[in-house]
Amino acid sequence: MSEQRQRDTGRPAARDDAAVLTFVERFAAQMVDAGMQRMPARVFCCLLASDSGVLTSAELGERLQVSPAAVSGAIRYLAQVGMVSREREPGSRRDRYRVHSDQWYEALTRRDSVLTRWEDVLREGVESLGEESAAGRRLGETLAFTEFMQQELLGMMDRWRDHLAVLRTEGTAGEGAPGPDPAPRR
Repeated sequence: MSEQRQRDTGRPAARDDAAVLTFVERFAAQMVDAGMQRMPARVFCCLLASDSGVLTSAELGERLQVSPAAVSGAIRYLAQVGMVSREREPGSRRDRYRVHSDQWYEALTRRDSVLTRWEDVLREGVESLGEESAAGRRLGETLAFTEFMQQELLGMMDRWRDHLAVLRTEGTAGEGAPGPDPAPRR
């Protein structure tokens, strides 16, 4: 690996690229098993495994051995769901793609908004079916479950922010982790 590329990517010279790619593929396979599309999972994991958390389309294509079109489609999807952001290199026409240190928080926050929308629709369903009908009771249980999950998710995210602040204070949250304010409280 050239010294310039090493500076650009922030990757140490001693890194075993084959081992990193093995990790990327294994973690991406787990994400695919959980329901994510294959190429976005691979691109996300590749960004996650880069020291800087930022790569260009060409770097992603080179590391994953895929076409620019495959990277572009994956980035489009990941940006739409808020898992990566696009940045322009100052003075350049090249875009860079960044995975954020709080991507899991953001993903769960989006899940929270999905649960809120589900709750609204489920309430309407219970009303339209009637609370005492078999279908109304079933929807009522589903509504109670989503309300329970949302409350648990909010509490869990508060506990996570507190835990992450401790990790960052101790310096055990990982290299390159941002400062002590992990995410805004809602």
